[in-house]
Amino acid sequence: MQEYTVVIVGGGPSGLVVRHLAISALLTQNSISHVILEKEECNASLWRKNAYDRLNLHLASEFCSLPLMPHPSSGPTYLTKDQFLQYIDKYVDHFDIKPRYYRVVESAKYDDVRNKWTVEAQNTVEGTLEVYGAKFLVIASGENNEGFIPNVTGLGQFEGEVVHSKYYKSGKNYKSKDVLVVGCGNSGMEIAYDLHNWGVSTSIVIRNPLHVFTRDMIRTGMHLVQYLPVYIADTIITLHAKFKYGDLSKYGIYRPKEGPLYLKNITGKSAVIDVGTIEKIKEGAIKVVPSGIKKIVKKNVIFENNMEKEFDAIVFATGYKSVANGWLKDYKYALNEKGFPKNPFPKHWKGERGLYCAGLARKGLFGVKKDAEAIAEDINQTLKLEN
Repeated sequence: MQEYTVVIVGGGPSGLVVRHLAISALLTQNSISHVILEKEECNASLWRKNAYDRLNLHLASEFCSLPLMPHPSSGPTYLTKDQFLQYIDKYVDHFDIKPRYYRVVESAKYDDVRNKWTVEAQNTVEGTLEVYGAKFLVIASGENNEGFIPNVTGLGQFEGEVVHSKYYKSGKNYKSKDVLVVGCGNSGMEIAYDLHNWGVSTSIVIRNPLHVFTRDMIRTGMHLVQYLPVYIADTIITLHAKFKYGDLSKYGIYRPKEGPLYLKNITGKSAVIDVGTIEKIKEGAIKVVPSGIKKIVKKNVIFENNMEKEFDAIVFATGYKSVANGWLKDYKYALNEKGFPKNPFPKHWKGERGLYCAGLARKGLFGVKKDAEAIAEDINQTLKLEN
């Protein structure tokens, strides 16, 4: 058994996959021994390998930095994918972070006799099983482990192509085809826009109310909420959005009663940052289907409002699910049965028996930074009290 003070379990293609890097940098600063177990062969694997081609950071750079290394004020306000990856590589080099790649964690359980965590990981390069012991265990795999596709009647017999947004690259291969996008979050709306730009006849399912803003409006709101109550910041940016976009209900888009920043805090659900999709919807170039899917027959999708249309492909931008409960045998100390924190925000990151979780509050990179700082400080203070 290899002994460390802290074992950090990374997540492979989950979210931005930087939460474990942030925690490692802070633990290194405090000279706390630790190891990162990462199942992929690189950091930020989702962005390097799976992200769709046009993906960039939607939030301003001041909200997308990791601990101890802010983005320079002279740099771009909004980072491209390549610029963000350059920042991550610089971060790894600067703090000399050395994850153990190709390590698939198979189990982690708490040993009541030794008062430590025992973690078993498969070294997929050598084909060997490695065992680690640690006083603290950090779940840094995030919520985006596995793409979620709803159980739609007839989906298994659909004669077209089915793809989750995690594996979508661009609309290049769908030219002149009819494609349905299911899911109206940021990924779904941007994929619909990308498909249209490639000459695809695009439809998108929008069943639930949603907020739509430009990225500058969101930036304004995130600054305002540091000085004003959330409801005031929400009111200001929502009025701005209404002035810019007008009444979107005639296009099948309805705003929630609650404000966007309030909803983000309570539910973790982000507002849609518009990249041009709304204009195309208004033009009729991207068609909105205000109804869920009832069933699929061959290539025909039959919606709950009894509308029926034939599609060549369906892109499911329907989110992800956590699979941490599969390998974390004693998840009860920090997570609920769905693999998310059992403790409410803002103490969501801390569990029992030295178990922590980072990046599960659905707060984006800014939330990852806050979680990492809280976890590292708590571990540091616990060790000081014991010594």
